[in-house]
Amino acid sequence: MSWIRQHVRGSRRVTAGLATAATLLAGVLSPAADAAERPSRAAALDNAATALADQAASLGLTSAQETSVRDVIVDKDGAQHVRYDRTYRQLPVLGGDFVVHMAPDGTYRGADRAARAEISLPSTTPKVPAPRAADLGVNALRAANPGDPLKQVKAKPELVVDALHGAPRLAWRTEATGLDSLGNPVARTLLTDARTGVRIDAWDTMESATGEGQSLYSGTVPLETTLSGSAYQLKDPTRGNTYTADAADKMDACSDDTCNGRLLTDDDNRWGTGTTADRSTVAVDAQYGSDMTWDYYKDVHGRNGIGNDGKGSYNRVHYGTRLSNAFWNDGCFCMTYGDGNGTQFGPMVGLDVAAHEMSHGVTSRTARLVYSGESGGLNEATSDIFGTLVEFYAGNSQDTGDYLIGEKVVRPGLGRDALRYMDKPSKDGSSADHWSSSVGSISVHHSSGVANHFAYLLAEGSGTKTINGVTYDSPTYNRSTVTGIGRAKLGAIWYRALTVYMTSSTNYAGARTATLNAARDLYGAAGTEYNAVAAAWSAVNVN
Repeated sequence: MSWIRQHVRGSRRVTAGLATAATLLAGVLSPAADAAERPSRAAALDNAATALADQAASLGLTSAQETSVRDVIVDKDGAQHVRYDRTYRQLPVLGGDFVVHMAPDGTYRGADRAARAEISLPSTTPKVPAPRAADLGVNALRAANPGDPLKQVKAKPELVVDALHGAPRLAWRTEATGLDSLGNPVARTLLTDARTGVRIDAWDTMESATGEGQSLYSGTVPLETTLSGSAYQLKDPTRGNTYTADAADKMDACSDDTCNGRLLTDDDNRWGTGTTADRSTVAVDAQYGSDMTWDYYKDVHGRNGIGNDGKGSYNRVHYGTRLSNAFWNDGCFCMTYGDGNGTQFGPMVGLDVAAHEMSHGVTSRTARLVYSGESGGLNEATSDIFGTLVEFYAGNSQDTGDYLIGEKVVRPGLGRDALRYMDKPSKDGSSADHWSSSVGSISVHHSSGVANHFAYLLAEGSGTKTINGVTYDSPTYNRSTVTGIGRAKLGAIWYRALTVYMTSSTNYAGARTATLNAARDLYGAAGTEYNAVAAAWSAVNVN
């Protein structure tokens, strides 16, 4: 939440990024002149069919085989690449896949094959019966999970031709699945010679594994991890390989993308103990916060990761010594968390903290609000707003949604129960409840109060109310009564304003215009939502 600072280095990089974005946008708005000349998918398939007929011998195709298209790629210059799977006498061929490459004019350029052996079998009738193959698959799954009494174990064998492991042979590919003692799914594939029953190969079917973690602030949470050898990595392949590393209490060695810390691993995929005595506990919080933030942006706004490119970020926990800070760094595309000083702050890995900091990454790839003056306040408020919305979205019973910022990480020495308060920002002693001409000259963490107050009023309205056990009493500058339109509409309006209308220099007046434009786009210029946006801004003296 960068209570102290936020990364602001790299102005040259920012300028370059803006130039690149402008170039990309121009490409979208002005299609290349030769776009219409590029072959269509259908044309590529026709060309590939011709190539298959002409090159059947070199591709090892015979009358006993059939092919099916898996993927088609047409390059910008018109070159075509068609990927095929193949069967032999209607049985899938492992290692039978190949890619046909063609020039822009459709002529054959060559092919890449997974295996080049001639596919021919004397018989496709197995000597090992299917029930025996299923038993072998179940045994393989149990052997891969020693000491765990698996439940609901079942296996499904399928006859295939194995061309991956030497000379082609008839084989059983058996998918065995079950649930471990905690109810998490486990799966393994066994490849067995269908004539002899000899094991050919085996592998875990799930490249990601569902583990669980005992977090410090959010209770027991599910975690998607990666099995590497015999150990699990705290790396999530379902969310762009987002991972968490231990910075080992260092600050200097892990200050940029040249040192990411030690990737956390675990033998049984059970992470943390719920206490700081286990260094993995706060890593669970950090990874969970990343997961919920990823899911919120994807499920609610259709954004595929922080950069909208499907790539995950990473977390560094145990950074520095008693550091009471957390921050997003664009240079490493990562989140960094200190362990707190123990008096005013505990470990800085609260759910809304993670979502707040990662939302700085979203801002940096959209409006890129300059981190000073009123635009800096809007930058901070954007992270508070989305951090709050992620907390509500997560629906975690141990950390229920509220309009308090950082309430989980504060300790009694701070003298209050949260860092900031969206319903009445001045309750923290420093933040602004409404706009004035001096707002731009105070800390961005305090000038953010104007937009935070607006956001609360837009979602919940003015006056006294209790939400998830927390009582709020939100006043208005102009003594008006504001009726809220809900958190979902607040999020939709702010996200569209941020990504479509705000720029690096947007101030509070500009934010009013941007959110009104967003409300108009989403709900119409004469709708309740548009009028509510206008009323909420007026209620914080932005007119």
